[in-house]
Amino acid sequence: MRMGRRIAATLKRTAIHALPTVLGIIVLDFLLLQLMPGDAADVIASESGVATAETMAALRQRFGLDQPVLTQLVNFLSHLAQFDLGFSPRYNMSVLDMIMTRLPGTVLLMVTALSLALVLGIVVGSVMAAWAGRWPDRALSVVVLLFYSMPGFWVGLMAIVLFSVKLGWLPSDGSMTVGASLTGWAFVADRAKHLILPALALASFFIAVYARLVRASMLEVQRQDFMRTAQAKGLHPFFIQLRHALRNALIPVTTVAGMHLGNLLGGAVVVETLFGWPGMGRLALEAVLARDFSVLLGVLLLSSLLVIIANVLIDLLHAWLDPRIGAA
Repeated sequence: MRMGRRIAATLKRTAIHALPTVLGIIVLDFLLLQLMPGDAADVIASESGVATAETMAALRQRFGLDQPVLTQLVNFLSHLAQFDLGFSPRYNMSVLDMIMTRLPGTVLLMVTALSLALVLGIVVGSVMAAWAGRWPDRALSVVVLLFYSMPGFWVGLMAIVLFSVKLGWLPSDGSMTVGASLTGWAFVADRAKHLILPALALASFFIAVYARLVRASMLEVQRQDFMRTAQAKGLHPFFIQLRHALRNALIPVTTVAGMHLGNLLGGAVVVETLFGWPGMGRLALEAVLARDFSVLLGVLLLSSLLVIIANVLIDLLHAWLDPRIGAA
């Protein structure tokens, strides 16, 4: 019952803050996109080779681009109130349908990268804290510093060169083998092979961040009075580190992980383009190049909702890790 009340209170608080936040994001993004030079009519006319003044005017009238900015904004919000993200003039299809075909790929990549970053970061940080000042801590600190210093796209390029070109272990492009017609575990294994390299490239920086944060948090927790009490009770050092030090050290890690979700979405644009991964990040880049603002607004809206939902889950996780937070 107590956990149910915490969940209900968290959802209520999130709903109160989420609606004006999402509305502000939509309006701000819409107005900022209007400052970009060109529009979808320019791109379509240039690709077709018919860029006369009459053709441009007809295209803008057909797509509603000749209307005042405020009128376009009101029309977009009215369609959004009906759960309609609009129509893509560049791809000649519904924006929602386009996004829903790419959304599972981005969610899969983000969840895998974040899970990989958290698991490896927590394990490496725990080892560094347990062996603080000794050779395992120093050796892992050098590795963590390298991951922290190298950009994700460079890690991805080097991973392609090593694991795809030199060793031939993993594929370097796409999300599955085209034309393989795999099913069952063979399909899952094929998807996993295509997922490893982009997930590693996206997670490399965050592995270093979480490892350093876990190390610092655990060293801070180890100086607390309840740690000395646990040692005085004669508990095994492994259980002291796992149940007391690590659990309390996870609170700042999960907080930072929630803040990094936006950075993961931003990094997905580069990683998905580098590995040819079909996701929303790559779709956003294609929309920018095509000046397809309807698609770009839909991607930004769905990305904002993903971040809000993930932060709700982080709040619930905090309430489980530390009951005092849920009580407050």
